[in-house]
Amino acid sequence: MMPIYMIGIITGIISGMAMGGGTFLIVALVFFTNISQHVAQGVSLASFLPTAVVAIIVHFRQGNIKVKLALLLIAGSLCGAIVGAILATKLETALLRKIFGFYLIGTGGFLLWQSRKTPLGSFERRMKNEEGRKK
Repeated sequence: MMPIYMIGIITGIISGMAMGGGTFLIVALVFFTNISQHVAQGVSLASFLPTAVVAIIVHFRQGNIKVKLALLLIAGSLCGAIVGAILATKLETALLRKIFGFYLIGTGGFLLWQSRKTPLGSFERRMKNEEGRKK
């Protein structure tokens, strides 16, 4: 079993990088401890606030936060959080876990699809196009 503090360290690193530490935390808690999906999601939310505050301070100091944009997103997110929290408490654990799994698959697929647009991918495409023109 992975020690809780190791799960916390990994979660903190991923959260600080704004790459979904809470998502990792939920998966780790469900698979490496004996808690339900509901509890894992609740613990993830509770641990999110302090790690987010630290990451916000660091990113703000680096100039990575557009305050107007953030405030608009916060307003919408608060409304969505109320609906999502109520919905999550009403769902069966198995269904909640399936929804979470589909979310992970969808997000992973989207990120893989978007990675085609990286500079490396663009370079490779340009090289293929040039090779095609030379023939």
